Amino acid sequence: MVQRKRRMMQISMKCSVAVHCLIFIHEARGRVKVTSTLLSQSTGCNPVVIRNTLSALKKAGLLTVARGTGGAELSRLPAEITLYDIYHALEPEGLDSLIGIHACQGRACPVAQNIRRVLEPPYQAIEEAVRRAMEGVTLESMLGTFHALVEEPAEKTGTAPQG
Repeated sequence: MVQRKRRMMQISMKCSVAVHCLIFIHEARGRVKVTSTLLSQSTGCNPVVIRNTLSALKKAGLLTVARGTGGAELSRLPAEITLYDIYHALEPEGLDSLIGIHACQGRACPVAQNIRRVLEPPYQAIEEAVRRAMEGVTLESMLGTFHALVEEPAEKTGTAPQG
């Protein structure tokens, strides 16, 4: 019997890269100037992708980037930045198109004529639930998870994390 992987809705890889960048920026504060090249090396993404990501986060007021010389910093406290803020900065129409409805309403079939009205209420409820769940996750909570994971190997081996 072939086991199938459980498929999850994929929100956006952009959001994952942005969270990576924000955690890196927060952790590097006061120690190193964070540039798109440095973030590119950490994420494995092209520096152009990083610059576009940082630009969207800056436009949303989540971080500041020094012109010319680089150096990104959070504009708000991690407790004030939600996963939804990050996602929405990168995908402004994202949740509105999380689940699509095919175009068929011009057909003579009564199902085709009404499927949009059948699906819109539950789809809107799903999108609202995803938004609320994302608003309940802060950068601070993700940093807490990150710190727990980084400290975990040190506790098991008795060595301090490198960083």
